[in-house]
Amino acid sequence: MRIEATMRALADPTRLRIMRLLSAMELAVGELAQVLGQSQPRVSRHIGILCDAGLAERHREGSWVFLRAATARGDDSPVGEAVERLLAIAEREDPEFATACEEDRRNLATIRAARETSAEAYFARHAEDWDELRKLHSPDGKVEERLSEALGKADLGQLLDIGTGTGRMAELFADRTERIVALDKSLDMLRVARAKLQNLPSDVVELVQGDFASLPFAAQSFDTVLLHQVLHFAQDPSVALTEAARVTRPGGRIAIVDFAAHEREELRERFAHARLGFTDGAMETLLSEAGYEPKAPIALDDGELVVKIWLGTRKGAVENQAGRTIAG
Repeated sequence: MRIEATMRALADPTRLRIMRLLSAMELAVGELAQVLGQSQPRVSRHIGILCDAGLAERHREGSWVFLRAATARGDDSPVGEAVERLLAIAEREDPEFATACEEDRRNLATIRAARETSAEAYFARHAEDWDELRKLHSPDGKVEERLSEALGKADLGQLLDIGTGTGRMAELFADRTERIVALDKSLDMLRVARAKLQNLPSDVVELVQGDFASLPFAAQSFDTVLLHQVLHFAQDPSVALTEAARVTRPGGRIAIVDFAAHEREELRERFAHARLGFTDGAMETLLSEAGYEPKAPIALDDGELVVKIWLGTRKGAVENQAGRTIAG
């Protein structure tokens, strides 16, 4: 990050307001334009300057482009962190800047409310189906309690929630991690998760669109990987677990919550389940072949569908993307 470019990028009141907003949450370009009361092309020009200076970064989800502060990824960025501190001080000491920031936050509340309304509408459209599926297995709260117990009380480090869905796992474990990346292939589900998680600090949670068969992360990026009611959607679960293992650090852990093997064929058609659950033997093989050391499974069998929690620890060496072995 060049200091001259940083100072030039900050030499505009709109860009200062954008950086202050991004310290609160990740925002789409259109949402920023709405909060600031400016045209989208004009806001896009400001965004380009901030991104070129390394203070912010864009990422695309379908037709939407989201902006986040460069520090939100959890990477070391002393200049970015200093800018955040400087702007916080400026808001306390500069009445004019403070007034503008307060107005922006009032407008931001409208954005938050719109996201929540959209999420509620999505839930309303699908609630009947989801409620019917929930009746077949242990209550969600009980499953979450057992999963939390299984992961122990230690910090979970850098956590990847594959197939985040509504974002519930990210919400549940936010206070036990350094940072959570919540990944989902569905743009609809990412918007639901964004509404649920929007009150968490932007440097704690990051939402990413991606496929569990080809994770957009470098090898050995995460300490903990979760797949909560996701693996039964995989046509080839071994591919998903091999990718999960690739991004898990040696000694890191995986937790898979899914159904034990069952014969409810109608779930294929109604809920697009590719797999009718898993036997313990099949899961042990999948975990071992992917590079994990399997642990004893946990069963929650107080429903027609038995929910299982399978755990594994990443073995001490992993091949990187170039095929070379890295010692653990």
